[in-house]
Amino acid sequence: MRSLILLVFWLSGLLVVGSFAGALHGLGDSFAVFRHWWVLSLSVSAILLLRRPFQLTALGILAAVLAIAPMIAGYIAPNSDGNGNYSVYQKNLLFKGIDPQAIIDDIQSLAPDFVTLQELSLANRVIFDALAQTYRASLKCRFTGVGSVAVFSRWPMISGTSRCAGDQGIAAMQVNTPEGPVWLVSMHLHWPYPHSQPAQLSRLLPQIEQMDGPVILGGDFNMVPWSHTMRAVQRATGSTRAGPVVRTYIHDSSSLRLPIDHILVPGGRGYLDVRPKLGSDHFGLLLRFDL
Repeated sequence: MRSLILLVFWLSGLLVVGSFAGALHGLGDSFAVFRHWWVLSLSVSAILLLRRPFQLTALGILAAVLAIAPMIAGYIAPNSDGNGNYSVYQKNLLFKGIDPQAIIDDIQSLAPDFVTLQELSLANRVIFDALAQTYRASLKCRFTGVGSVAVFSRWPMISGTSRCAGDQGIAAMQVNTPEGPVWLVSMHLHWPYPHSQPAQLSRLLPQIEQMDGPVILGGDFNMVPWSHTMRAVQRATGSTRAGPVVRTYIHDSSSLRLPIDHILVPGGRGYLDVRPKLGSDHFGLLLRFDL
């Protein structure tokens, strides 16, 4: 039994360490998605080793605390800052288009300044058509079989700034707000390794880095906030993920819930509100923030 506990201890420790290695290989970010489980396994096995050797117990508990600390900080982050003069609505629609009118009603009732959408398909294209009539600027870009990505803005797009990045999962345009030019980006990333998220990100980041000025980005990252992917996108945009960690995705055939939808804004401050699923498998997000 003790040998089995030692095996679990060392394997859990390797998985925890590996979950920080996303910059070296995409598998690291895949491990990061389930880091809390690796930490739990490491903690339990370390406690079961409490009698001897004590050094292993201390090492395991210390490693667990260091690994889980940034995750806990994200979940308990304060959810109020600033006057909230601007607002952005983020939503993965679900390509099946189960209840498009409910989503249209939710967005129009809130009247956000910006909207970022993913999985716009033929089944829910009525959403794009309705919002395009409401907002002064809009842009839709194709992305794989699950549907397009799109952005909408209350303010006009600056001529010549629309970018679709060759069907790689972003729709971007620079708009002229009362505070000056701002980039608005909707992003949809593939699932992590062994799927193609690392390769997709390597193609997108150079294009995002070329966007001069403030960036507002909403998207379905298919990745958790404490990942290398999140750090890389934040560096590329110069913006920061806003609000506490929210489990936005619910798997339709299991109890799996993951925090994979995020909004990044300059300074990373604001008030984050969770909107209903409204037929999707993702909750919507509404962020009120200041530029």
